[in-house]
Amino acid sequence: MPARIPMQIGAIYHVINRGVEKRKIFMKPQDYSRFILGLYFFNDKNAKADIWTNLRSRRDKTLAVIGSRGYPGYPLAGDDTLIDKRERLVDLLAFALMPNHFHFIIREIKEGGTSSFMQKMCGYVRYFNQQYDRVGPLFQGRYKAVEIKDEGQLRTTFVYVHTNPVELKEPEWKDLKVKNAKNAINWLGHYRWSSYHDYVGNPTFPDVTQRDSFLKLYGGEKECRQAIDDWVLFKAENAQFDSRISE
Repeated sequence: MPARIPMQIGAIYHVINRGVEKRKIFMKPQDYSRFILGLYFFNDKNAKADIWTNLRSRRDKTLAVIGSRGYPGYPLAGDDTLIDKRERLVDLLAFALMPNHFHFIIREIKEGGTSSFMQKMCGYVRYFNQQYDRVGPLFQGRYKAVEIKDEGQLRTTFVYVHTNPVELKEPEWKDLKVKNAKNAINWLGHYRWSSYHDYVGNPTFPDVTQRDSFLKLYGGEKECRQAIDDWVLFKAENAQFDSRISE
């Protein structure tokens, strides 16, 4: 589906979509894993493989290893490093998958790259409908893309995307209220379905994202972790302040 705004080469966008009627778009670990595989395979101008319907059923642990370590067309180097032969459509800088929506941070590197990439990713609907014996649209419409215009907005979007899973434990997270910062940060450390781990030194889906820009912006993995932790701590402090005022 085409984006609602014309995208400029070199510009960075926060891309969002959610399930129709806010329904879940990921029901089990295999769904998340298959979608993340798509983020790798279909970020390629020449991608032809149909992982939505033709990839043989595999254990979730195997699906979570991006590149499937030996998938045809994506060979390994001798040190078990994936040889990336893709002609990428976009730089996928970060992502977070939630039960009923997803967030990407994307840099446009080819004319129409984001539109082509998102269209390829829409094949997930076919996979999902086959898995759950359903018909019809899965997403609520075309995706939303918001241009990130300055460094402050870029930093805010980075921490926003990576702290999104906190909402699963702290429902008032978006209202600047986190009741237990320690538990929230611990939860982020256990939540698999984002690029968080790859940014903080615990590679989980290292072949999916292009992380050099954010690592340079923050100064390294330790600083990326600290920025995310600080965002959670700020919301926890805000919740405590509100509580004191109401007493």
